[in-house]
Amino acid sequence: MGKQQYSKDTYDVVVVGGGTAGLSAALILGRSRRSVLVVDAGEPRNAPAAHMHGYPSRDGMAPDAFLAEVRREVAAYGVELVRDRVTAAEPAGAVGPDGFGVTLAGGGRVHARRLVVATGLVDELPDLPGVAERWGKDVIHCPYCHGWEVRDRAIGVLYTPASGIHQALLFRQLSADVSLFLNGADEDELPDEDWQLLAAAGVSVVSGKLDALVVTDDALTGVRLADGREFARGVFVVPPRMVPGDSLLTALGARTKETPAGPFVDVDPTGLTSVAGVWAVGNATGPAEQVVNAASAGYRAGATLNAELLHADLAREAARRRSGVFSPEGERAVARSGTQWE
Repeated sequence: MGKQQYSKDTYDVVVVGGGTAGLSAALILGRSRRSVLVVDAGEPRNAPAAHMHGYPSRDGMAPDAFLAEVRREVAAYGVELVRDRVTAAEPAGAVGPDGFGVTLAGGGRVHARRLVVATGLVDELPDLPGVAERWGKDVIHCPYCHGWEVRDRAIGVLYTPASGIHQALLFRQLSADVSLFLNGADEDELPDEDWQLLAAAGVSVVSGKLDALVVTDDALTGVRLADGREFARGVFVVPPRMVPGDSLLTALGARTKETPAGPFVDVDPTGLTSVAGVWAVGNATGPAEQVVNAASAGYRAGATLNAELLHADLAREAARRRSGVFSPEGERAVARSGTQWE
């Protein structure tokens, strides 16, 4: 990757990650006339999916087409977008009194007064032949993202201790033919209450270790167990291990919190982390952030960050004026005239 050229050495905000959350923050900041650089590695979580759902007015749109449209909108407000990867961010003390030194894989280095980190997460899939190849097609994980499209089909659900029976019960709303595959887990591992819920929902349970998915003519047709048994299934639900892309945040010292999916960076309702000047949005903050949620989180962070920068600038200017450069009488005259600070 060659060295990128940027129009500035210093930006009000560098957004790390060009998915929905990062672009949403960039959009509101651009509309506020902030100088913004979006650094996008081009690895959106939903890239394997043909369509995205649950976003009003964009339901069923291809994820890559959606992001292309948002990039066009963001660029119209003067936001700069580059395809690169941030490898390091040094906090304020290393680069001056205000901001971060941001190093890019392509050889560039810029200064950011504030950071928005929207680096998402990675879905780690189980090592079962066929799963990775069919991921986002007929191997899925979210009933709200893909459920309607697989309604009334024969659905298999992989049991994991972390997700339990939850996915099987949710998909049972969408199909009368749902089987939960224990994949070697002991039947005694499921509490009596779970067995009662599965029975009440009409979900069948299959014991035994899985061997592979069966694919015929580029379509999932079944699930094969290690003992040779095969079960006809057209859809297979796999709860992935969701790993946040938080290396930049943890290197900066951001505090994390435990969630049912593991540790994720801890943020306040606006996305502010425990590190001053650093916001995190989207799946970097939790596994449940769908596209529409990510857009909302980015918007909140962008609006909050803009106001924070405004007040920081005004406080600095007020302090400069209090130092004796201006008299109180002069300040009142300036305020009455509406003259802006420099």
